[in-house]
Amino acid sequence: MTAEVVLPDEVGVVNVGLPLFAEAVRAQGRPAVQVDWRVPAGGDVEALRALRRLSGPLNERVDEANAEVFRRLDTGVPVVSALTAARDVVPGLSGRSLLHAGPALPFEEVCDPLRRSMRAAVVAEGWAGDVSAADELLASGKVALGPANESGGVVPMAAVVGPSTPVWEVALDAGRAWAPLGQGPGDVPWFGRDTPAAVDRLVLLREAVAPVLADAVAALDEPVDVLSLAAQAVAMGDDVHVRTQAATNLLLKVLLPGLVASGHPRRVEAARFLSANHLLFLTLAMAAARALTGWATGVPGSSVVTTMARNGTTFGVRLPGSAWFLADAPMVGRALYHPGRGPDDGAPDIGDSAVLELVGLGGAAAAGSPAVGQLVGGLEAAAELTAELDRVCVGRSGRITLPTSGGRGTPLAVDVRRVVEHGITPKVTTGILHNRDGSGQIGAGVAEAPLACFRAALLDLDRRLS
Repeated sequence: MTAEVVLPDEVGVVNVGLPLFAEAVRAQGRPAVQVDWRVPAGGDVEALRALRRLSGPLNERVDEANAEVFRRLDTGVPVVSALTAARDVVPGLSGRSLLHAGPALPFEEVCDPLRRSMRAAVVAEGWAGDVSAADELLASGKVALGPANESGGVVPMAAVVGPSTPVWEVALDAGRAWAPLGQGPGDVPWFGRDTPAAVDRLVLLREAVAPVLADAVAALDEPVDVLSLAAQAVAMGDDVHVRTQAATNLLLKVLLPGLVASGHPRRVEAARFLSANHLLFLTLAMAAARALTGWATGVPGSSVVTTMARNGTTFGVRLPGSAWFLADAPMVGRALYHPGRGPDDGAPDIGDSAVLELVGLGGAAAAGSPAVGQLVGGLEAAAELTAELDRVCVGRSGRITLPTSGGRGTPLAVDVRRVVEHGITPKVTTGILHNRDGSGQIGAGVAEAPLACFRAALLDLDRRLS
């Protein structure tokens, strides 16, 4: 006999495919779960072949390398070692040389905000008497330009580094990294300004703020563990990219005894600058992140992204042992603009600060940051940024945790295989600069890394390992 078929009284649906089927079920008052399934790699045959090898015969080799990269990113302890002139830290930085964010590019391709920052730096270095003469000098090719990443450093937004620029030096047992002392808010070159006030800020940093801070660093009883401060700050609402107020306050608290003890004749000017610079911690965090990713580049065969940077013209990524892979720099979306400004005024994404997203900060910590929530439409939307990044990372940080997410670690170690498979690229929380008039920062938002450079990096890894 055939058993009687008994239909359930309550029906729930799991739908894979077109969302309209799930919506139709919900419209009839029944529960439906929509599975976000997509064709891997968007159906890209060449990428699928690479993924099949890297996640198949080569999977064990890649996973082993990735586990070591993850360990280095999660357990390395970058500490502040000094604050000094760039010429003392950066190999070969002498004469008329400037270092900028992102991949290398010729001067004729430099975007407006970066060009203005270069002019201000040239004047501050004393190579030209004004920004007009500085522009002529830059256009003549008599100033060497290069990417900070190639010299073990990182710079924020449109900032550039010359030989006399004060830089943080951060040390790991495995090596060192550097980033410039932050210029603070206002009329400043890193926001694409080249006014006399912007030049004066560079001089103030070099001649007053840096000496006072350097003495405070030298007076420390023990080195500052940068990521420990960052982890505390994330618990206090920072993402340590768009918002660094808590981290900056923690840093100043550590440095306070040395700052108070300073005998520098311009210590009051330095104190005024520090009290108004809520972004002070940003570049220090970037230097620490660069130290970690620099250590990670020593692991061959890994599919983890160790460089992610943009210069306002191109966006570049690298894996351990690889060359740069480039795409056009994206525009910044989900933006909150200053009054009177809008998308037509914004320059493309710029800066090396995307290194923070590679070590569990920035977009990885967005879920716990009300400041990011303001940019993207609320904390739920900010949490979605973190959840998306979680899908393409090797694991979660053991030291940077989100109290708002049950103490879960932030996503760590972006795996290029997962990025290409899911079509999900890292989202970078960042500022927006004006694209042509030199008025500086006009807002902030989220830049979506272009998929093309990750795809190219994946194919290159497949060729190298196969």
